[in-house]
Amino acid sequence: MYQQLIEKNKKLAVIGLGYVGLPIALEFAKKIKVIGFDINADRVKMMQNKIDPSKELESSAFDGCDIEFTNDLEVLKEATFFIVAVPTPVDEHNIPDLRPVLRASETIGKVIKKGDYVVYESTVYPGCTEEDCVPVIKKISGLDMVTDYKIGYSPERINPGDKEHTITSIIKVVSGCDAESLDVIAKVYELVVKAGVHRASSIKVAEAAKIIENTQRDLNIALMNELSIIFDKMNINTFEVLEAAGTKWNFLKFQPGLVGGHCIGVDPYYLTYKSKELGYDSQVILAGRNINDGMAGYVAKKVLQHIIQNNGNVKEARVLVMGATFKENVSDIRNSKVADVVKELKSFSLNVDITDPHASSEELNHEYGFTLTENVGKNYDAVIITVPHEAYKIYDDAYFVSITKPEALICDLKGTYRNRIKNRVYKSL
Repeated sequence: MYQQLIEKNKKLAVIGLGYVGLPIALEFAKKIKVIGFDINADRVKMMQNKIDPSKELESSAFDGCDIEFTNDLEVLKEATFFIVAVPTPVDEHNIPDLRPVLRASETIGKVIKKGDYVVYESTVYPGCTEEDCVPVIKKISGLDMVTDYKIGYSPERINPGDKEHTITSIIKVVSGCDAESLDVIAKVYELVVKAGVHRASSIKVAEAAKIIENTQRDLNIALMNELSIIFDKMNINTFEVLEAAGTKWNFLKFQPGLVGGHCIGVDPYYLTYKSKELGYDSQVILAGRNINDGMAGYVAKKVLQHIIQNNGNVKEARVLVMGATFKENVSDIRNSKVADVVKELKSFSLNVDITDPHASSEELNHEYGFTLTENVGKNYDAVIITVPHEAYKIYDDAYFVSITKPEALICDLKGTYRNRIKNRVYKSL
């Protein structure tokens, strides 16, 4: 398989061309023949024209790539090595939504042949690949794992907006259903991952490794958020505390903030779901999730309290929210907790304007029911800087004075303007 891929006698296919799939597909396409498959015809057309629908990659990233973008199953059948990189979200009750990965498995079942390889990259709970996905492939194709085709798992480590830690520079965890598949899968990924690969002992180990990466970050941020709530009651600035504590060599430098996105705010629920299914109710992990999911409401109530104390008429009060994406300097709005802040503010009958230099107003309206304001107004009762985009860092005390009332609150969640706001009430987490 490996030799035939590098000699371009066989093709590799990537199913799902979003934030994860497209960068992987393009990297492989610099070395071997690749089929980029996505069910969204409009996205396929954009990529055929060297446009990344996720707005992460420049058109130059498509140059020199031996890749065919398609949504045609007949074209997909030409591949022999399949990589699945579809989303794995949770529903409104924080229950894992496996529909995308199971539909991708159905697609695999329609095109797979004896001797083919399938590698899942989508984040799932331990056991999902073999216990949920493989039976779908078997039902449609009639083929058996190991004897008819090989399967593996190699968790994605894409970080949207990060130009330093890319697929080529991050060690890739790989796994296979047997020793032969592990060796082949490792060699295939070594074609593009300069940092090298780590060979996990089993598919379940690789699945578990991915899910605890983000669970660990979630818990550390939850601790920071809880500390910020406690320190606020003590009138202590959390960022100053972290600065002081950070002088110790082994202090972990996490910060408080809203925890959204497709990874940290989602993945822990996959682990706790599986844990509960096995008869164990998670305590620490869910406690962290509860704290982080509650921060949007906490921020909105702090702003409301300030407005009530300084402006008797809440229904006439105006709030500016700066930032709508889930993190700085990206256009990704998936699971953005800023949407929860906006929802909470509006539930108090506050008038809310939202700005963001990267987000799409149309996408925000479709996903969350609000749009971006075209022109920042005047006389705001509060400004909440939710996402520290680079474009916001040029603003200074004079700017905030010019758009707010004298008694207004500048609520700077990430401490971007700490020690720079002198003429308005200033708070950070």
